[in-house]
Amino acid sequence: MNTFSVLNISFLIRKNRTNKHGEAPIYMRISIDQRRAEIATGRYINPLNWNSKLNKAFSKKKGGSQINQFLDVLKNGIFDHHTAMVKKGEHITTQTLKNRFLGIEEDKKTVLEVFEYHNKQISELSGISYSPATIQRYVTTLGHIKNFIKHLYKTDDIALNQLKYSFITDLEHYFRTVRNCNNNTTYKYIKNFKKVINIAIRNEWLEKDPFAKYKSSLVEVKREYLSKDELHQLEHLKINLSRLDIVRDIFIFSCYSGLAYIDVANLTMDNIQKGIDGNLWVIIQRQKTKVPSNIPLLPKALALIEKYRFYPAKKSEEHILPNLSNQKLNAYLKELADLASIKKNLTFHIARHTFATTLTLANGVPIESISSMLGHKNIRTTQIYSKVIDEKVSKDMNKLRKRLI
Repeated sequence: MNTFSVLNISFLIRKNRTNKHGEAPIYMRISIDQRRAEIATGRYINPLNWNSKLNKAFSKKKGGSQINQFLDVLKNGIFDHHTAMVKKGEHITTQTLKNRFLGIEEDKKTVLEVFEYHNKQISELSGISYSPATIQRYVTTLGHIKNFIKHLYKTDDIALNQLKYSFITDLEHYFRTVRNCNNNTTYKYIKNFKKVINIAIRNEWLEKDPFAKYKSSLVEVKREYLSKDELHQLEHLKINLSRLDIVRDIFIFSCYSGLAYIDVANLTMDNIQKGIDGNLWVIIQRQKTKVPSNIPLLPKALALIEKYRFYPAKKSEEHILPNLSNQKLNAYLKELADLASIKKNLTFHIARHTFATTLTLANGVPIESISSMLGHKNIRTTQIYSKVIDEKVSKDMNKLRKRLI
């Protein structure tokens, strides 16, 4: 018990954090045993209307009296919680008093605490159950949740048991408006957050599920890919720059193998093996999903493997292709698109879509085989491609016409 501890409460403004109206946020500072903690009051004031000597608003200025009354309410609230803690003989620090005032109980988890717990768990499984890209997505989501709590609640964290349905809907609104995210990006961020909350529920840290009545869904997005003519344009484009030639080759290799960037980057000669038919196959486990992906190599992909067999600028002699970051590849692909007069926003992932559509589906390869080669966990993921191939629909209908004649 802090019998002889002195509690001091004061208010201050942060002039370096003014909003677009030039108003500074007001903070409440609590001090015990020369230790301090600050709490955002959620109120702002023009610095000219703030009396820094008395730590309050000039009462004669517009709105000054109302602000001072509000600050008095906050101060009395701190005193009430302090008194209650003294009566119970609790150990009082600035942090425990701040938590009590904010409704964060010491024996209860907070939202960010649980999220950080989750992220620590999955980071320890990096390369085992989770890819670095997946871990980074959760790190990014945590950052957005932190900013949302500061934005809406004017504090650094909130108690887990404060989560309600309104928190989720407000979070969705925040992503769509403040962050300017589209529907699918918003959906994915909230899905990540839901996973963390489910962990809290299973651990009995949270009784009620704030997602119980919440519903959202992905909007189907057209998957961009290169047509047969566009692929031909790119393949036969005359290029004088070595870097662009290399980028084109890496992209074309993916078009003829269906491999994602990270799997192409990690591909070594150990992954090139004789398949069941005696021909060379790519035998890998996809880094993203850990699902096997076995792909018979087409002649153009084989030719590119031979082209770079003894190329010096690779991760190692065993790696198949030169090493370039995904960011650089995508930047150079935009140059290639301009040179080849391709109007689409050319990114590396379009190569994988091109394999699934123009190279395989449009040429009659069954959807089940495509799904297996792409390393999809569920064939429904692959079926998305079947909705964008008019050429295949035309071929199928022509076959039917011949049968009906």
